[in-house]
Amino acid sequence: MSAADDPWPWRAALAELLRRNRLAQADELADEVAAAAAPLGLDATIYLVDQEQRTLRPVPRAGAAGPEPLAVQDTVAGRVFMAVEQAVDGNRLWLPLLDGSERLGVLTVVAGAAERLEDADFVAGCELFAHLVGHLIATKVPYGDALLKVRRTRRMSEASELLWRLVPPLTFVSHRAVVSAVLEPCYEVGGDGFDYASDESTLFFAIFDTAGHELRAGLGTAVVMSAIRAARRAGDGLEAMARAADEALAAYLPELRFTTAVLAELDLEDGRLRYVNAGHPFPLLLRDGKVIGALDAGRRMPLGLDDWNQPAGEAVLERGDRILLYTDGITEARGRDGAHFGADRLAELAERDAERLPAPETLRRLCHAALARYDGPPTDDATLMLVEWSSDAVRAMLPSAAR
Repeated sequence: MSAADDPWPWRAALAELLRRNRLAQADELADEVAAAAAPLGLDATIYLVDQEQRTLRPVPRAGAAGPEPLAVQDTVAGRVFMAVEQAVDGNRLWLPLLDGSERLGVLTVVAGAAERLEDADFVAGCELFAHLVGHLIATKVPYGDALLKVRRTRRMSEASELLWRLVPPLTFVSHRAVVSAVLEPCYEVGGDGFDYASDESTLFFAIFDTAGHELRAGLGTAVVMSAIRAARRAGDGLEAMARAADEALAAYLPELRFTTAVLAELDLEDGRLRYVNAGHPFPLLLRDGKVIGALDAGRRMPLGLDDWNQPAGEAVLERGDRILLYTDGITEARGRDGAHFGADRLAELAERDAERLPAPETLRRLCHAALARYDGPPTDDATLMLVEWSSDAVRAMLPSAAR
């Protein structure tokens, strides 16, 4: 049966893409995607967002001159990426590329006639195809460098190479919560990092900032994250995780000074939050789009300084609450006038975007606003993490067709 005679021709396209993907290298994926879509009379092109989340860069095909990169700001493709929704531009359909909820870029599908894009079943098939492409991109990244190279605009430092392999995906969405993070300057990260894990009714999340710069700071964060993960996976609580980090730093990197951190556990059933603050800036709590205070309890000395007797702080969240965690590279960004970006400015921008943007886009804009304050290259890492306990936030993270 030909594609034209098949009552649902996308079945063959999806099966063909899965077959082709089985033995494809990372650098061959764009060609295999195009080949799977071709029997339907379509031309499919993958664009991946760069590490800075400023430009959408085409994944090249063998022997073909690819299209130019597209800005995230002020383009149709960029709006699709930012809002996680499709858009039609003439005979071209733009679709978000996601691995679950992680924004990877966009897929553009050029149809022979614009009228095809008025067919709801055809568009639904395109969305399913794009969904599969997003998952396949994520599966190929660990096995080659080609897709990583597309996302990079310059060489990455050794510390950044280490930390980007350690941190989890920037965005996680479950039925009850959204976690999103952003890490800058993405090519020269020193000691910043973040982590999260969600199992049963508990969401663990953490943010880290090791004193120092470059690879030595990155090694400190790597040791802390590894120690905390090992303790967490052995069933230890927050206080024991912090002690494990103290001991690991003392044993393996005694010359490093310390790591500041916030470690937290949120009960996704009742909103109860427990947290340990190891010398880190206080996270902000947002409710109904407004900052209502800081989480300033649970204080202890930074990790590595062996101060483990302090009890964890506690709070009770309401559904829809957001927790904004950050490192001092955000608030201490200094402009030409000498003024810091500051926690007040961070809170102001967080309130402005809280009601209208999903978590990843809120963070992307907040981080770019802070980095724009620097007079020249950033002098410190700048990391943001946003945690939202809300089913409404979850729906906002889904592609438009799935909401």
